[in-house]
Amino acid sequence: MTPAPAWVVRHGKLINEIRECWSSLQLGAVKTRACLFGSRLALHSIEFRAGRIAAPDLQQRIKERLRTLVMAGVSEVKNGRREMSMLRMKSPTMRILAQTILLLFWSALAGWASEANGPSSHGTNIFAPESTPAKSIADLSVFVLAITGIIFVVVFTLILYALVKFRARATDGGREPAQVYGSTQIELAWTIIPILIVVVLFLATARVIHAVQDAPEPAGAVQVTAIGHQYWWEFRYPRLGIVTANELHIPVSDPGHPTPTFLQLLSADTDHSFWVPELAGKTDLIPNHPNRMWMDPQRTGIFLGQCAQYCGVQHAKMLLHVSVDGPEDFAAWVRAQQKPAVEDAGAIAGRRVFERNACMNCHRVDGTSADGHFGPDLTHLMSRATIAAGAAENTHDNLRLWIQDPSAIKPGSLMPAMKLSDPDLDAVVSYMETLN
Repeated sequence: MTPAPAWVVRHGKLINEIRECWSSLQLGAVKTRACLFGSRLALHSIEFRAGRIAAPDLQQRIKERLRTLVMAGVSEVKNGRREMSMLRMKSPTMRILAQTILLLFWSALAGWASEANGPSSHGTNIFAPESTPAKSIADLSVFVLAITGIIFVVVFTLILYALVKFRARATDGGREPAQVYGSTQIELAWTIIPILIVVVLFLATARVIHAVQDAPEPAGAVQVTAIGHQYWWEFRYPRLGIVTANELHIPVSDPGHPTPTFLQLLSADTDHSFWVPELAGKTDLIPNHPNRMWMDPQRTGIFLGQCAQYCGVQHAKMLLHVSVDGPEDFAAWVRAQQKPAVEDAGAIAGRRVFERNACMNCHRVDGTSADGHFGPDLTHLMSRATIAAGAAENTHDNLRLWIQDPSAIKPGSLMPAMKLSDPDLDAVVSYMETLN
């Protein structure tokens, strides 16, 4: 015989009372069934053999009492299922919380370690800003991270307290804990506090946005027009008459004599995003919608950046190379860039090959008939440390491979392979190496 459910045993006294009340009834077998999670749970038969018919009101009260018993059994079985589900969930929940804490810990440790090691020569550390806009963004990020970190600690502590304090115990006997329905104080707290936090974060963010986007341009600022192409950068210095590609040269800004650089951002084809983490935040380059940004680097060095908006198959190799020069070095670079291309009699054969093929339709070389605008300006190609928008170092072998088969360095590049013969290829490479 199947043993009775626990809730029937606990209500045995009530069942005995019902048996006594109905002892006078001439009834057959009364069987009660309840549907629990798709199965039929049969409650034990209650049989009455002798007696007379009870009054209708007594019958109604007993029926209601039986119905109460059935619903109590259903509720307790459901509660048992819920408790088992919570027991199964505790272990994965704790694992996820532990993994999150470890991730935050190692991220903070990595940030502190990189800052402790000092600035690198090729800075991409967002927590080591080297200009005013980047510092404003970094300070705001730390402020937001601190507030959200406090929220995380409070919420995690409450969750941990609830898991420990209200965990299932063997002495509970399957009883449901006390239910609390509504608390004015708690509801006011979790409504007002989040609103105040959001207002504070909004005001702090608005202040930084205003300071960065609405900064006035001083008279001595360097003006640069940055144009995004698939998949390279074009930089024009309108006041200096310089056009270059992929490597941006700007002067260091001395706090005593500020020399910020203001950039107008344009796009020649699709959406791009200009981002040099240690110098400024991300700013999009959108066709037919000029944008503006500025930076005032406070130390010399090389800073790397990246197109931060997916723009095509070679988006990942559309790098930024920013060289921050001292005042004398920047002035020397400007003078060198303002000179026309160097004429080298030994490279005349390569120049003829360059002008005879389609190279001159896309590229420009100052002082020659090559005046294309679809590709980078090559007037001072060899003054750059990299080629293919930072995808490879500017060496003889890489330059030769790039001209011979651009897809070998940058698959999906829009520069076609010209299928030059080896003598013509060597002549063009020799000519390129004179463009200094």
